[in-house]
Amino acid sequence: MTYIDPHIHMISRTTDDYQRMAQAGCIAITEPAFWAGFDRSSAQGFYDYFRQLTQVEPSRAAQYGIKHFTWLCINPKEAEDPGFAREVMSIIPEFLEQPNVLGIGEIGLNKNSRNELEIFEEHLALAADHNQLILVHTPHLEDKLKGTKLIMDAVKNNQRIDPGRVLIDHVEEHTVQIVLDRGFWAGMTLYPETKCTPQRAADIVEMHGTERLWMNSAGDWGPSDPLAVPKAQIEMRRRGHTEATISQISFDNPKTFLGQCPKFSIDGH
Repeated sequence: MTYIDPHIHMISRTTDDYQRMAQAGCIAITEPAFWAGFDRSSAQGFYDYFRQLTQVEPSRAAQYGIKHFTWLCINPKEAEDPGFAREVMSIIPEFLEQPNVLGIGEIGLNKNSRNELEIFEEHLALAADHNQLILVHTPHLEDKLKGTKLIMDAVKNNQRIDPGRVLIDHVEEHTVQIVLDRGFWAGMTLYPETKCTPQRAADIVEMHGTERLWMNSAGDWGPSDPLAVPKAQIEMRRRGHTEATISQISFDNPKTFLGQCPKFSIDGH
């Protein structure tokens, strides 16, 4: 079945992963800016990273018939130095007109620190200034609920931002409903060891429905699976979900949210 993986970090994946994803039905991916596995030492390093996301990865994906889109930011893991973060953020507007840039992301919180929240709010202002979609990273494990609430409050405090243009990612059983209740979109990240497994994602769909909900692999440098979305499709099919329901959660919903940006186009679908 055709699908979109709306959150995967392909700079950390081999070309073989593109091939396997295409064979499994992937026709489009979006790649948020994120931590590179180490803290970068200069804003110039981010400049080259943004060039990679807007020039190199689209060409690599196109070899396998996959359309590549991206989001730009400084990730919350690197936001503890506000001066450095602002230097990086000053580069972003130069890239926003690139044809595959959908918005600002993945911004958010990592340890729920004061500096992270300050830079998150400044990213929100940048997105509002340029009318960009927003993709948000929520913290891990015991910090997730607190961080998710802080994130939603910060977005609500910026009255220029429509929650319907914000995707809050990495939701789990204890955060998905509060995200949906406040008008945001929610993303389930399918990891083999943390976040959601395909089985847990299917449980969440059965408990909370499919409205404003998607799933993604967020494949990166750590333990992750670029085929997590088609594996979740198989799990839902095994449980007796209809093809329409499976398509909605893995194709239609991401297409609807991402389609709020005029640049997002997947010909013939």
